Amino acid sequence: MKYSKLNLANEAIAHKGFLKKIPDIFRMVNMWRKGRYPVKSMDLILPLLGLIYVISPIDIIPDFIIVAGVLDDLAVLSLAIPKLIREVDKFLLWEAEQKYSINGTKIIDAEIV
Repeated sequence: MKYSKLNLANEAIAHKGFLKKIPDIFRMVNMWRKGRYPVKSMDLILPLLGLIYVISPIDIIPDFIIVAGVLDDLAVLSLAIPKLIREVDKFLLWEAEQKYSINGTKIIDAEIV
C-alpha cells in the first residue's frame, strides 16, 4: 500500500492549536533525549529556553516596569512559539512516517491524481 507524504502530513499535523500540542512537545523532547528523534539540538533548545525565560521571574527588563517588562516577554514568545510549533509539526510528520514504515508501507513524495 502507498501513502503520499502530503496526505500523511495532513493526517499527522491536524492543526490542533498550541495548547493541544503540549503533550506532543513533551513526547518530542523525550524522543530527542533518548536519541530516537534526529533533530538539531538548537532547534529544540532555543524555543524551550524562550518559554522558560517567559515563565521565570528573572528577566532582562523586570515585569514591574509595566509596558517594557511585558513587551520583552511578548517579543520572546512571538519568536519561540512559532518555532516550537514548526518543530512539533516536523516531529509529528516524522512520527507518522515511522509508524507507516514499520508496517512495510511505502511512502511516496506525492501522488497526482
